[in-house]
Amino acid sequence: MPYAEFGCRATAIGSLPHTDPAAAVALVRRYLKDFPAWPQLPRRDFRENMYVQYSEGFPGVTVRDGRMFINTSRDLSQPLERLYAAYLQNDADSYPVTEGYAAGLYRFLAQTDISPRAVKGQITGPLTWGLTVTDQDRRAILHNEVLGDAVARLLRLKAAWQEKELRRLCPQTMIFIDEPYMSAYGSSTASGAFASAERVAGMLGEVFSGIRGWKGLHCCGNTDWPLLLQTGLDILSFDTYNFAASLALYPAEVAGFLKRGGAVAWGIVPNEAAALARETAASLQDRLEAAMAPFTRHGISFRDIIAGSLLTPCCGLAGLTEAAAERALELLAELSARIRQHYG
Repeated sequence: MPYAEFGCRATAIGSLPHTDPAAAVALVRRYLKDFPAWPQLPRRDFRENMYVQYSEGFPGVTVRDGRMFINTSRDLSQPLERLYAAYLQNDADSYPVTEGYAAGLYRFLAQTDISPRAVKGQITGPLTWGLTVTDQDRRAILHNEVLGDAVARLLRLKAAWQEKELRRLCPQTMIFIDEPYMSAYGSSTASGAFASAERVAGMLGEVFSGIRGWKGLHCCGNTDWPLLLQTGLDILSFDTYNFAASLALYPAEVAGFLKRGGAVAWGIVPNEAAALARETAASLQDRLEAAMAPFTRHGISFRDIIAGSLLTPCCGLAGLTEAAAERALELLAELSARIRQHYG
């Protein structure tokens, strides 16, 4: 377990605004030396959108006129059988992410001169993927009786394939499941769209079961944190800059997670241009320490929290300009160095 491995070192959620994979990887190399994350580049190609990026091989997948959907009007029995056969045989090589869908990943994998502590990957979560991807009639595929359970199985294979490739760079990996849809989980307006808590935990557990290294989960809003903390994750990643108070409502649960060897990735650097312009490493340190403080009242020392923490931007950086994205990573690296110097 990663508890004392991190010491507030920096990593990223994934996306960058670049269209040139070489430039994106160069930025990662400059600022994320210990825990580099391969860059997703949704502005480069529609296929690098987080919902499309992991769709290759799903039964009935169709990409047409800038839209991806699942065509359930076709006979999907054979592709569904192939998917389940690969799943049962742990045959991740049959379901890769190809270069057209992840140019940043392939450029990242081409490096030969890095020596990180771990390398980070990311994959869209099954709840978010299954509720965003629809059939030809715009019905969420998660609610399809035949295909709904295939979502987590495909993503498990994609996560296992990605991790296998990343291990060529470094034997220690961390793979984060990105679940933005969890920010609406439990709301009265959206409750009808969601699966039960048991199914959510089961789907996440299914994807986690394909990951050998550290298992992370990122949610960029308020959610049912106790539910997520009871899954098999090692690292909880959240938008600390905007939602620190939401996690602070569960100090005992978070403290228990940390005592079990879990870690928190604090998304303390904003990904909005105006906020970036007014923040400094010193102001973000104040904000971070205030976010961490509630958990010290439940048997976890501040230094232990520091030891078991990563620092990240609050979410992806694809919505910024390239210059602003670099400023976010520069602030992140500066804050990480400042924290480690201060706390040793």
